[in-house]
Amino acid sequence: MKISTNRLLPVAFIFLLVNLSLFFFKPLWVKYNVDYTVLAGANTIFFIAGIIVFFMQKNALGNSNPNVFIRSVIAGMMIKMFTCVLAVLAYVVLTGESYNKKAVFISLVIYLVYLAAEVAAIIKLNKKPHA
Repeated sequence: MKISTNRLLPVAFIFLLVNLSLFFFKPLWVKYNVDYTVLAGANTIFFIAGIIVFFMQKNALGNSNPNVFIRSVIAGMMIKMFTCVLAVLAYVVLTGESYNKKAVFISLVIYLVYLAAEVAAIIKLNKKPHA
């Protein structure tokens, strides 16, 4: 199944937009005591995980068995969930009691934005009737 990867442009745009906002609003992040390096790291993790899962789901759409796509969606969700959990646990363990709760919660909001963009891209790719 030959599909253009132009569907990844919204995800790349979100990555760029978040990175630019982190850079330009750096004084605001410092003022409200939000660790912008955590946000930048989370943004990168979400971007890479999103690309990996997108290609998994794109390949599954080409299969004639619809269960393959369902399994790829579930596997992608598990990959992203475990990646996020491991990243948060590693961050908390490495920083100890001084971890930045605000940055973790803002990262979760960034994750929701990525999730919405990825779901929209996959829905546009699925051209099967009654899918």
